[in-house]
Amino acid sequence: MSTAVDPAYRHYPKQARFVVHRETGGATLKLYHLTAPDAPVPDAVAAQADAWFAAHAPAELEAGDCGFVIVHRCGADFHFLLASVWRGSNELWEAVWYRMGDMTAFEPFDAAYPPDVGVVRPTFCVWELGIVAHESAAWSRYLMSSRDETARAAWRDDVFDGIV
Repeated sequence: MSTAVDPAYRHYPKQARFVVHRETGGATLKLYHLTAPDAPVPDAVAAQADAWFAAHAPAELEAGDCGFVIVHRCGADFHFLLASVWRGSNELWEAVWYRMGDMTAFEPFDAAYPPDVGVVRPTFCVWELGIVAHESAAWSRYLMSSRDETARAAWRDDVFDGIV
């Protein structure tokens, strides 16, 4: 038995759904929602994610950035907003934001919480990795292409929808 898995934990599938492309300041992002199949991202949270793009994306992104954002519903009232961009040719860079309860906006997530976790920090959960795997393969196809406008459009249109 693995000590990394709580004996009471019961895993279940989640739905990854491509929502829309976001273009801001010369950056192109694919927006995904990740939820239990019967518990979509609430409209109010989706609106707050839209507000995040308006308020934070221009300051956080660079012209030419390509990437994806995952709004992950974790239970009834906790959501992550994981903004990932490809930089350094083949590196995935990430910023993590969260929203809990009746918060009116997504806030930066402090990766040092809890303070006693040491050097190892969380990255992606098993469900998020389904989207990350697809996006990694899509970016690899782009990197091996001519990387012209046609190839960028093909990358942009290469999205994932499915069970993870």
